Amino acid sequence: MTNSTDSVTLRLMTEHDLAMLYEWLNRSHIVEWWGGEEARPTLADVQEQYLPSVLAQESVTPYIAMLNGEPIGYAQSYVALGSGDGWWEEETDPGVRGIDQSLANASQLGKGLGTKLVRALVELLFNDPEVTKIQTDPSPSNLRAIRCYEKAGFERQGTVTTPDGPAVYMVQTRQAFERTRSDA
Repeated sequence: MTNSTDSVTLRLMTEHDLAMLYEWLNRSHIVEWWGGEEARPTLADVQEQYLPSVLAQESVTPYIAMLNGEPIGYAQSYVALGSGDGWWEEETDPGVRGIDQSLANASQLGKGLGTKLVRALVELLFNDPEVTKIQTDPSPSNLRAIRCYEKAGFERQGTVTTPDGPAVYMVQTRQAFERTRSDA
């Protein structure tokens, strides 16, 4: 476990972070769940895929997760409605956000940092009064991610089919978030 006083913060990703993100996305514990071996990106791939987000030219917002001033991971949020490429085609609520994230170092897995990262991202997103719900879609075999989301307040809604294959559809509503905050 991490020290309970250690808090994860998020900052917007910048163009200067792309080389670091490239290196992270090629680490085996990330490759396993972020596209697989055949999808290992080159630096040019990372620049092409993530630079438009950094420059705010699309609806994905990229973040770097920080712990005690050091970068520890990547997170992104996006508007689910109209996200394209076969994702969330039946979504009608403009307030729904999707999230994805990963910790950079395998040595930090299983210590509570992922949960802290997800909680920080959820809190940041719900600071926007327009956000009604946050959803995510881990692989059914990614038990560590599923447990992380559950500890961060997400509830399983069932299995869905995504462009990446079957996924566990998990949701945290604004009401559930506010209820847990008032219970604290």
